Amino acid sequence: MHGDHHFWWIHPQNPNLIYNGNDGGMAISRDRGKSWRFVENLPLTQFYHIAVDMDFPYNVLGGAQDNGTFRGPSKVWRNGGIRNSYWEEIAFGDGFDVVVDADNFQKGYGMWQGGNLMRLDFETGAANFIKPVHPKGEFLRFNWNAGIAQDPHHPKTIYFGSQYLHKSTDEGQSWQIISPDLTTNNPEKQKQNRTGGLTFDITGAENHTTILAIAPSPLKEGVIWVGTDDGNIQLTRDGGKAWENLSPRIKGMPAGSWVAQITASRHREGEAFVVVNNYRQNDLTPYLFHTTDWGKSWRNLASADKLWGYTLSFVQDPVEPKLMFLGTENGLYVSIDAGTNWTRWTAGYPAVPTMDMVIHPREHDLAIGTFGRSFWILDDIRPLRELAQKGVQLLAQPAHIYPIPDAYLVNYREAGGTRFHADAMFLGENQPFGAQITFSLKEVRNNAIKDTTALHVKRDTVFVEISDAGGKVIRHLQVKAQPGMNRFFWSLEQDALRMPGSPKPKEGAPKPAARLVGPGTYTVKVINGEHTASGQVVVKPDPRLPEQAQHLAHATPLLDQFSSYVAATTRAVDQLREAKESIDLAVKQLEGEEKRALNKQGEALKKKINGLLEKVLAPEEAQGIYEDTNLLSVRMGNASSYFNSPFYSVSGTFARPSPISHAPTEGQKLVVEQLGGDVKAFLQEVNAFFAGEWNAFVQQTEKIRVTKSYDSVGL
Repeated sequence: MHGDHHFWWIHPQNPNLIYNGNDGGMAISRDRGKSWRFVENLPLTQFYHIAVDMDFPYNVLGGAQDNGTFRGPSKVWRNGGIRNSYWEEIAFGDGFDVVVDADNFQKGYGMWQGGNLMRLDFETGAANFIKPVHPKGEFLRFNWNAGIAQDPHHPKTIYFGSQYLHKSTDEGQSWQIISPDLTTNNPEKQKQNRTGGLTFDITGAENHTTILAIAPSPLKEGVIWVGTDDGNIQLTRDGGKAWENLSPRIKGMPAGSWVAQITASRHREGEAFVVVNNYRQNDLTPYLFHTTDWGKSWRNLASADKLWGYTLSFVQDPVEPKLMFLGTENGLYVSIDAGTNWTRWTAGYPAVPTMDMVIHPREHDLAIGTFGRSFWILDDIRPLRELAQKGVQLLAQPAHIYPIPDAYLVNYREAGGTRFHADAMFLGENQPFGAQITFSLKEVRNNAIKDTTALHVKRDTVFVEISDAGGKVIRHLQVKAQPGMNRFFWSLEQDALRMPGSPKPKEGAPKPAARLVGPGTYTVKVINGEHTASGQVVVKPDPRLPEQAQHLAHATPLLDQFSSYVAATTRAVDQLREAKESIDLAVKQLEGEEKRALNKQGEALKKKINGLLEKVLAPEEAQGIYEDTNLLSVRMGNASSYFNSPFYSVSGTFARPSPISHAPTEGQKLVVEQLGGDVKAFLQEVNAFFAGEWNAFVQQTEKIRVTKSYDSVGL
C-alpha cells in the first residue's frame, strides 16, 4: 500500500483489526498488519488538473496528489458502469497537468513535481524525459505544480514555466527561453534548501517565485498571458520579445498572491480572466479578475457575498460568452450573465474544492477535477447556454425543450472482470444509453390518464411522444417532472409489441419498450397539460461500425416481417381467450335444461380453444420453467435470439444495447421463414374455427348478446 501514512486506528477490543489511511486511500488489516486489503470503492482522489481528448467516447485525464497521472473514459459503451480497472496510470509521482496532443490523442505530455516533464505514448507506455535545461547551467525554479500549455495555433509547440517561459516547437526535443524572469525573484522566498523544521523536507513543493499559469490566446498568435505564485501577471503580444507586468494595475489584488489560472478569451482578443487566491496569507476572499483591454483596466467578478470559498478555477463557454463556470474551495458556481450573478450548482454536486474545469468541444460536457472527490462530468451544458443566450424567461414558459444531442446506436460490451461485483468495487455513474432530452416547465400541469374505471390526474408527470420522420408516433413515455429543468433519456426503443399470452395493459399504464429504431431524425414532443414543446434528435449509427446503417436497412424488412408474425399471433390468442371467457358468461345467463345443454356445447368449444392456445402457450397448469419447442411462443423466443432479442427492452436485468451490426444471415432468414410458416398454419386453424364452429355458437346465443363474431386475423 501507499507509504505516506496519515491515519491509524486499532480496534480497542480486537487488535487484529487495523484501519490505515494514507495518500493512496484506505487499507484494512485483520491480522495485525501481516496482510492488507485496499478499499476500492472510495472515490476520493485529489486531482490538481483535468484535461480531455477527442476520442469517442472521450477520455478524461488528470494528475493526482501523490498518486500519479491517470487517463480513463468519460463514459463506457459497456454494462456495469465505469470501473476502476478502466483507468490507467500514465505517469508516476505527484501528478499535475496533462496536455493531450491535438494531432494524435494517443500521445501527450505529463509531469510530476518540480518540472519533471515527459512526452508520453498512452498506448505503449513509451516516455521521453523532456524537462528543460538552462543553456548556461542556471538553476530553474519549477513550481510543485508547474504551468504548461499547448500553442492553439501550432500543436507541436508547447510552453513550460520555471521562472522563465520555455518554448519548444518540436514536442520537447529542444527548448528556448522566450522571457526574462517573470516572477518577483524575491530571494527571501527562495530559501527552500533550509526548510523542514527538525528534519529537511525538500521535495519540490517548497519552490517559490515560479510560473503557475500559461495561457496562449486562441485568437491571436503571439499573445501569451502568464501568472506566477508571487502575484505577477505578465503579458506578451509579440511571442515573448516584450513583456509587461499587469499586476500593479489591478486594484484590490493582494501583493504576493497566488495566480492559480488564467483563461485567454475565445471571444475577444484583449480579454482574459485571472483566478487569484490568497488563502496562504489567511485571506479567504474570492478573486476573479477580468480585463477586456489587454490589462489596462480590471474588474473583480467574484465577491464574498456571492460566493462561498476562495477561487480555484474558471472556464468560459467557447460558444456563448455570458455562460461561465467558477470553481471555489467549497463548490461550483454558474453564471449566465457574464459574472454579474453567480448561482451555486447543487444538483448532485458536492461542496468540494473544484480545482480545474474544461468544456469538451464536441460533446459540450463540463468536465471537472476536484481535490478530494475525483472527477465529475456535467453532461451537455447546452441548455444553460440557451438560457444565457435567450434569458431566464425560457423557464417561465409552460413547456420548453432544449437542443438534443445526437444519439448513437452503439453496441455495448459486457463489463470487464466479474459480472456480479457486489459492493466492494466502485462503479462510476455511466451515461445511460440513448438520447438525452432536457426540458423545462414553469409548473407541472394536471395531466389526465383515463382507464376503464376512472379519470386519474397526475401532477408530477408529463407525457412524451416520439415520432419518426413520417410523423408516426412510435414511442409513448410518462416522465416524472418538476418545475424548472428536467432531463431524461429515451432508450431509442419503440413501444413494445405485446407477446402472445401476455396480459393486456391497463389503459393509461406506461407502455413497455422494445426494438431499437433505425438511424434517422425523430421528433420529441413534451406534453404538459394543454401545452406542448417539440424538438428533434438525430439518431446515428455506431461510429465504430461504418456499415451499420446499410446492414440495418437490409435487416429492417426482415424484422418487420417477424414483428407482423408476433402481432398476428398475439391478436389470435387474445381473440381465443376472449371467446373462451364469453362462453362462461353466456352460460351464466341461462337456467335449467337450456343452461345444461349450452354448457355442454360450451365445454366442447373451450376444449377446442384450449387445443389452439396450447399450440402457442404452455398449459395453464404448467409450473416452473417450461420450454416446449413445439410451442409457437417458444419458437418466437428462439428466433428472436437470432436478432439480439429485439422484442425485449435493452433495460432488462441481463440485457445490453445490441443494435443489429451485420447484414441478415441465412440463419436469420430461415428462422423467420420457418416461423412464418408455423404462424400462417396456426392462423388458418384459428380463422377456420371462428368462421365455422364459433360463428354457429354466436348465432345460437345471439339473444344473450354476450358472444361476438371475430374477423379473420391476417398478416
